[in-house]
Amino acid sequence: MENIAICVKNLTKVYHLYDDPKDRLKEALNPFGKKYHHNFYALKDVSFEIKKGETVGIIGKNGAGKSTLLKIITGVLTPTSGEVEVNGKIASLLELGAGFNPEMTGLENIYLNGTIMGFTKEEMDEKVDAILSFADIGEFIHQPVKMYSSGMFARLAFSVAINVEPDVLIVDEALSVGDFAFQYKCFMRFKELKEKGVTILFVSHDMQQIIKSCNKAIFIHEGRLKMESYEVEQVVFEFESEIRRADLKHSTLSTQQNIEHRFGNHVAKIENIKFEQSGENGLLYSGEITTLSLSIVSAKTLKNPVLGFSLRDKNGMSIWGDSTFTIEEEFKVHKGENKYKLEFPLNIVPGEYFFYIGLSVFQNNQKVDLDQRWRVKKIEVIAKRNMSEGYVYAPCKLRMTQ
Repeated sequence: MENIAICVKNLTKVYHLYDDPKDRLKEALNPFGKKYHHNFYALKDVSFEIKKGETVGIIGKNGAGKSTLLKIITGVLTPTSGEVEVNGKIASLLELGAGFNPEMTGLENIYLNGTIMGFTKEEMDEKVDAILSFADIGEFIHQPVKMYSSGMFARLAFSVAINVEPDVLIVDEALSVGDFAFQYKCFMRFKELKEKGVTILFVSHDMQQIIKSCNKAIFIHEGRLKMESYEVEQVVFEFESEIRRADLKHSTLSTQQNIEHRFGNHVAKIENIKFEQSGENGLLYSGEITTLSLSIVSAKTLKNPVLGFSLRDKNGMSIWGDSTFTIEEEFKVHKGENKYKLEFPLNIVPGEYFFYIGLSVFQNNQKVDLDQRWRVKKIEVIAKRNMSEGYVYAPCKLRMTQ
């Protein structure tokens, strides 16, 4: 165990769920021990080890059990069965402002959190200047934290957590707020802690951050350990594959009412849409040549067909788009099945996008929609590195000149 920072053995957490609040009292008072609850396994028989100095990302869908796992590791929750052993002092950021008294000032909460972590006042006196400098919230440090914005909470909470010299730092989606300058400072501090050998364990839905920052990943699915590996990209690929399977199942059950909006006269239909790159792991990377393959099944040969397509972000903003109306190659659709491949550089920043595609013809100067498929597919793009801002992925290279 000398080289192990966290050891999790057969961890299980069960919650008793009741259909009616009254059932809890009925169960407590029933003389025959009748059960009115059903068990929900937030975690079930989870085991893994994390070595000292590793940076480990925990991924999974909402409700998979990630936060429950971190809360048990930090001692906030007690497991139903199994055990956790942590070697070293833990600092955690599970929720913004957790452990803060809203009526107390920021400065008072620094000392309060220090006490909770086991530091004396004298020890915190030595750390407070570094905490204040990193948080950089000015005179607000002397105001009650109930007046703080979420950004101020993030600054102060993160500053306290990383300036107490922890052996293990645990973060649960706490850095999704804050401006670019603050996030950059956090990133540099993370890098500094990694170089010092601090074990970092964090939950994030940002797969790019997981790939870039972690040397190991753990995939939790429905309370169970689905996969763990030092091949971080493979764990991310398994997670993305699970998401795609779930989306496909959901779209089949709901006939795509909540996902895809499809309309047109369907004289011709767009089918078999697939994005591919040359890599073996099935992931899509920013800046790489991407192939879009599809087929069009038409009841007749089309005159003047136009195929248009775009990628849009979660807010519906068009990030990239093109159409056969503007490309050099001639676009034809014959009766029956027609197969196509389109190639383009995927020069957009990493993130999640919806794919829109539509087929139309022009008759008597009027556009006739044959098959419009909006939000037909969700894709996730990752990158070797992040851009500072914007939507275009065009990483620059620096060289010194005399």
